[in-house]
Amino acid sequence: MSTEDRPAASMRTPCIKVCIVDGESGLCMGCYRRLNEVAGWSKMTPEARDAVMAELPSRRSLIRPEKLAMFS
Repeated sequence: MSTEDRPAASMRTPCIKVCIVDGESGLCMGCYRRLNEVAGWSKMTPEARDAVMAELPSRRSLIRPEKLAMFS
């Protein structure tokens, strides 16, 4: 099988299909990425995606808890 015939490897993504941007923080309330990160995700290097993924848990605190409560 040539490399052209192989299916593309799946790309790791934090997307949970809750695409609502918090106006205060500028973050997606589903995955905590910035809009430019969401838009450019497929063009980022694996290392750049890994760096963003490592930051995501700490970004949650940038969104007011009462806003996040709608997704609990």
